[in-house]
Amino acid sequence: MQHGKYRFIVGFLALPLGLYALFVVWPFIQSIYYSFTDWTGLSPEFKMVGFDNYSRMLDDDIFWKSLQHSLLFALLLPVVTIGLALFFAFMINVGGRKRKNGPVITGVRGSSFYKIVYFFPQVLSIAIVALLFAFAYNPDSGALNSLLRGIGLDDVQPLWLGDPDLALWAVMAVLVWSTVGFFVVLFSAGMASIPAEMYEAALLDGANRVTTFFRVTLPLLWDTVQSGWVYMGILALGAESFAVVQIMTTGPGGPDYSTTVMVLYVYQKAFRDGQAAYATTIGVALLVVTLAFAAVVMRLGRRERLEY
Repeated sequence: MQHGKYRFIVGFLALPLGLYALFVVWPFIQSIYYSFTDWTGLSPEFKMVGFDNYSRMLDDDIFWKSLQHSLLFALLLPVVTIGLALFFAFMINVGGRKRKNGPVITGVRGSSFYKIVYFFPQVLSIAIVALLFAFAYNPDSGALNSLLRGIGLDDVQPLWLGDPDLALWAVMAVLVWSTVGFFVVLFSAGMASIPAEMYEAALLDGANRVTTFFRVTLPLLWDTVQSGWVYMGILALGAESFAVVQIMTTGPGGPDYSTTVMVLYVYQKAFRDGQAAYATTIGVALLVVTLAFAAVVMRLGRRERLEY
């Protein structure tokens, strides 16, 4: 059984590892290399400039604004999204009242319908979601301001995407709405695998819903929550935030760079301004931020694994 074991393992791993190195690792290495050049992205000719791009980045006020916004996304979006998803998933699976001749542990009435409703935004492309909310945020004909006028709040007509103090929060709300359903389904699947006997024992001990959630559900679901936290942080730092900001905001990234995030700034420098080398420099900084975020979450979230 041991004869040729390692050749068998290497045979299976060689192709996927080779593809991963070619399409993931090698582009990262290339980006780091180009960050030390003056490459425009439009010409095969370039020369080495050392750390000039990094010095320029540290003196770039727009870069620091984009970094601040990206960090805000990475810190707040996972907290809000994961928190809402855990609440909804708990109510769908465990939060219902005991029904006559029914199981002791059950979700609220219509829980299957709620799962479909919460997951519905995942069926839509993030571009479609951004367009829909761009129309909803329109200050003249949008659904939100029309609703405010309909209930008599004619004096409260915010410029949702035109106010520098409000635009970033409006964008974050869209990201929460579009992603929370995925985590509701993810956590619901995890909660469904927790034995009902544990909840019944907690009820016999006099635990209420809040105590049951923090003492039973959350500890047993912690590995899933931690993975979801990292995944949501990566979405907030990457493609999801880029798509929403690019489609919804003026500029895009405005007004006055109030919604510019790092991934959008990379795109603008590379494809709008023809500064590919500087864009890769910002991309390297984004890579460092993403890796640091994942490492911090995994480190702070480390706890003894519970089995059942």
